[in-house]
Amino acid sequence: MKHHKIFLPPEDIYPIDDWRIVQKSFSEKYLAQDETLFAVGNGYLGMRGTLEEGVPCAQRGTFINGFYESWPIHYGEKAYGYAEEGQTMVNLPDTKIVKIYVDDEPLALHVADLVQYERALNMKDGILARSLVWKTPTGKEVQIKSKLLVSMEYRHLALITYEVVVLNASANIIISSKLIHDDDRVVHADDVHDPRKAGQFEYSVLSVEHDIVQDDRIVFGYKTQNSGMTLSCGMDHLIETKNQYKRKIERAPHEGKCVYTVFAQEGQPFRLDKIISYHSSRRADPKDLCNRAERTIDQAITMGTDRVIQSQKDYMAKFWNLSDMEISDSDYRTQQVLRFNLFHICQATARAEGTGVGARGLTGSAYEGHYFWDSEIYVLPFLTYTEPRIARNVLKFRHSKLDQARERARHLNQKGALYPWRTINGNEASAFFAAGTAQYHINADIMYAVRKYVEVTGDEDFLFDCGVEMLIETARLWYDLGCFPKYGDGEFRIHGVTGPDEYTAVVNNNLFTNMMARENLRFAIDTVRRMQKERPDAFVTIQRETQLDMNELDDWQRAADHMNIPYDEVLQIHPQDENFLKREIWDLEKTPIEKFPLLLHYHPLVLYRHQVIKQADVVMAMFLLGNYFTPEQKKRNFDYYEPLTAGDSSLSACIQGVLASELGYYDLARQYFHHTVLMDFGNVAGNVADGAHIASMGGCWIFVVYGLAGLRDYNGQISFNPHLSNGMTFLKFSLCIRDAILRIEITPHETKYLVTEGDFLTITHKGETLDLKQGEMVVRRDQ
Repeated sequence: MKHHKIFLPPEDIYPIDDWRIVQKSFSEKYLAQDETLFAVGNGYLGMRGTLEEGVPCAQRGTFINGFYESWPIHYGEKAYGYAEEGQTMVNLPDTKIVKIYVDDEPLALHVADLVQYERALNMKDGILARSLVWKTPTGKEVQIKSKLLVSMEYRHLALITYEVVVLNASANIIISSKLIHDDDRVVHADDVHDPRKAGQFEYSVLSVEHDIVQDDRIVFGYKTQNSGMTLSCGMDHLIETKNQYKRKIERAPHEGKCVYTVFAQEGQPFRLDKIISYHSSRRADPKDLCNRAERTIDQAITMGTDRVIQSQKDYMAKFWNLSDMEISDSDYRTQQVLRFNLFHICQATARAEGTGVGARGLTGSAYEGHYFWDSEIYVLPFLTYTEPRIARNVLKFRHSKLDQARERARHLNQKGALYPWRTINGNEASAFFAAGTAQYHINADIMYAVRKYVEVTGDEDFLFDCGVEMLIETARLWYDLGCFPKYGDGEFRIHGVTGPDEYTAVVNNNLFTNMMARENLRFAIDTVRRMQKERPDAFVTIQRETQLDMNELDDWQRAADHMNIPYDEVLQIHPQDENFLKREIWDLEKTPIEKFPLLLHYHPLVLYRHQVIKQADVVMAMFLLGNYFTPEQKKRNFDYYEPLTAGDSSLSACIQGVLASELGYYDLARQYFHHTVLMDFGNVAGNVADGAHIASMGGCWIFVVYGLAGLRDYNGQISFNPHLSNGMTFLKFSLCIRDAILRIEITPHETKYLVTEGDFLTITHKGETLDLKQGEMVVRRDQ
């Protein structure tokens, strides 16, 4: 990312606060990125941080994880096996809008005279709050305080509290609480130049199928045009005031609103609590979903809004107990943005049940809400070590899509199963096969995540109930995909694939792919044989259901044992693929800064002809499978590939930083740490307006734990080799390892280990084996 600048928002507007993202004055200049930074969600439901008034607005957005519209992919020249159906996460009806008029004067922040203003995302409590004093043209000062939360505890529930007080006069106030569905008929994705952005539809996706309009309540039921998915969204209101007021409810084709006319007396508050519910389904009747939304709303009313707010605080307290990272750094904003990254991972995953984790979570529409390898390689490590229940849910989602992966493999004339490169519903949605479908490593990435999850948690029930079936089918794919060439040297080779680096596509023997495939094959062999021995009854069932011939294991073993691992004896490095070193080197230093990212300024074929890397590829292999490289090989590989890496992916900096730290390039590692931790808050990629980079946020945790603390967990063996970056004086975090909770404290001169839960844990500290017992702190001082 050295070719990408950090754009920190000004500190006088966005002050440093360890537990909050704070905006002290409104600036329209930062509106689009604010809508991402202040987004709230729970992994099922997400809402961009748009203003309550609805205007000004850059990108309105309310999303449900896994709720999509499908559409046919059109090709100028189509070929056999191309993906046929696109999927796009639907921008849902907006229930956040609360407009206010004082003596018929509307509040619009970009033109309002604001005497006081603060907006703050409280990450400790999971609540977005705003407080302002507006001076109207007639001199009346109106104080407005609001809170917004998407409930972590109650998956389908959101809540807004909105309180208005006229401080120095009486006034006539109108408050209009809306549920609005915009009919945005814009261009489709084919016409969008930036492939990372999502297009819009040329038709109205949602049709109203049912509605309930009664008292202070409005509920709409919808159905999508093509995917047939159904949705309900509803709102109800509770009023608390001593002021006189009138209520009017209105219903239009794409809008419902409750309008309150308040005769406000000086100093007398008017409080509106807006209870919101969303439900979705692949097949349920919209009327039934409306009934579910009503039940959710009724439950919240019965509980009371104070209990809903307290449940949010309780959930977040449990989250931070295991997931928090305390850090002391000469860059005083580090603590704030580190927690900001962890908080957004929580918002993207907490209630992601029966779904994956989108590349931008539920903070924006970029990448159309699709799930990639990001989930398994960048987000799952954090979840596995801090929220194993959620990690299991994400992996179970992959298992639930195994039949579709089998079908996709058949479409590509292969045996076994091939998981889609990008998807929502389990079907391949990538129309660009060179940088999409050709990334067969997605199979091995998922199996790698399964292995890490099982090793760290000890959840062998998942391995044998779900994992083994995925392992059998992915191993079959690898053996069928590769070959022992007739005139070869006896090595197993995998041709026509793309590794993580999307600037080098459809190559032979990509190092990362081959090494990960080898791990996949070996893990499959080991798991099948263990199951046969340890769970013979279950093995008989899985053997029958998968039609497994035990002779297949011999084939897999032969392929793994003879896997081609590219190595150049002259340079003594591992080529990224067998022809990579034969290409012309791209001079990144002479490339104008305005030409980054390269993918927006150069034809793919131009990139494919050069040694230029979008994101870590060989370096990624050295991180995930570092036990197969010698220290000397790691250094030579890193030194060669570092100058070739454009860092045009938000996924690159964290991995390069971990390896830089391991190799002793501490100044470079610190640069990568800043780019990683500030990816969204500092708008490093230049597109935070389109949503948060959830995988990079996972990469932030990876950098701290694997880079600064030096965690390595090969084959389930936990070891640490800590080294804080210059300027850092303290780091503290926790890991959940099997039945134990391990707390680690690191300073430049010593490391402390304490098991707070669980009886016993064995780890390694800089080569020394430590047997840790609950409650007994072990301290190791550096010489």
